[in-house]
Amino acid sequence: MEFDNQEEIISYLTFQIGEELYAANVSKVQNILEVPRITRVPKSPAYMLGVINLRGSVLPVIDARVRFGIADAKISTQSKVLVLDIEAENEMVMVGALVDSVHEVIDIEKTEIHDPPTLGLKFKTSYLQGVYKKKEGHFMMILDMDKVFSTDDITVNHGELI
Repeated sequence: MEFDNQEEIISYLTFQIGEELYAANVSKVQNILEVPRITRVPKSPAYMLGVINLRGSVLPVIDARVRFGIADAKISTQSKVLVLDIEAENEMVMVGALVDSVHEVIDIEKTEIHDPPTLGLKFKTSYLQGVYKKKEGHFMMILDMDKVFSTDDITVNHGELI
């Protein structure tokens, strides 16, 4: 039996930021946390909420709303911190991302993912891997987590925030 014609199916974790639904490849998501106490870091960028203790390691936490240029909102019982493995300079770094809520894991065939639009988004389209049209007719942005939560502005060296 030959499997060459079989479609590639990828699993994505869906989550909400503001009114929009987004998706991240599940291979990037290491954990989903209730929002713990976050310690502020002096003179950090506006999107940097601070750091948390994750099993003895320092984990920087980024506010996804601020990173996307969406109005700030209060943390609710639905808010979560996604613990992400981000590739930076050929090294894997863990970063936390505060999102408004987490929904579900869905499987999407690669052929169902459309190229990202070129205009009209509040963030760089280079952050997008593609767009998925849901059955209800709504669109969901599939994010390139390495680019969205890149460590260009955050440097973590052996568990210390620099």
